[in-house]
Amino acid sequence: MLEISLRHLLHGAGGSMPLAVDTRIAAGSFVTLFGPSGAGKTSILRMIAGLMQPQCGRIVVNGTVWFDSTSGINLPPQKRSIGFVFQDYALFPNLSVRENIGYAIDKRDTGWVDELLELTELSELAGRKPVSLSGGQKQRVALARAVARKPSLLLLDEPLSALDLALRAEMQDELANLHQRLGLTTLLVSHDIGEVFKLSQHVLKLEAGNVVASGTPAEVFLQHRLSGRLNLQAQVLAVRREEVIHIVTLLVGQDMLEVIASEDEAVTLKPGDVVSMSARALSPYLFKRR
Repeated sequence: MLEISLRHLLHGAGGSMPLAVDTRIAAGSFVTLFGPSGAGKTSILRMIAGLMQPQCGRIVVNGTVWFDSTSGINLPPQKRSIGFVFQDYALFPNLSVRENIGYAIDKRDTGWVDELLELTELSELAGRKPVSLSGGQKQRVALARAVARKPSLLLLDEPLSALDLALRAEMQDELANLHQRLGLTTLLVSHDIGEVFKLSQHVLKLEAGNVVASGTPAEVFLQHRLSGRLNLQAQVLAVRREEVIHIVTLLVGQDMLEVIASEDEAVTLKPGDVVSMSARALSPYLFKRR
């Protein structure tokens, strides 16, 4: 069980924001911290890891107090049973794949390193340096290194955000497999709703430093949303005039589409703008992609 009660005044580009989080996370669960940039998600991970000290609060993992502002307890990161995967992988460039994975464990435990190399499909790359690896391979090394110490908590700060869609889906499967095979308690920071549904058992939705919704992905994202209206967020790529109409080119996910805009709409739009697009009375056909 992870118990956290945190209070901290965060300072960012938008000014000061009070962070206030109280929650309990069951051992062995996969939990996602979801919310917009600046909501406090990464700060929570850093506080749990001991990389950032809360101004007030308490962190208890499996009955062991890691932080308690009242009692003056604040275990350093090396004494907290965590594995942390950052967005930029943070691999040691001068060490091989095997050496990166085994860096923080007993050098005699070669069998465990071999098992991790096999689990993450890195056995054939064990002697190579990070500079010669692809983004997906680096991510596998980072994940294997994070779980090598058999941590109580695996903390993931948007670890798949730099990967393309196909590789991201593959790495999500890899992550789910590691979580299940090793019985990990995992906290993931993500902006990707599809990723949340695929991986998470529980979601904490944050806004401006507070948990505004908590539950399964379906409970957090689907309540009160079933209707005949489609709502999408898109980025404006271009706006052009063709005879008497305006055409707006939009990026929706990885797809581009063009819509007709009125004169009043077109004059307010420019490339880079983010817009909401809605349509009513949909009767969609769904086809599974091979």
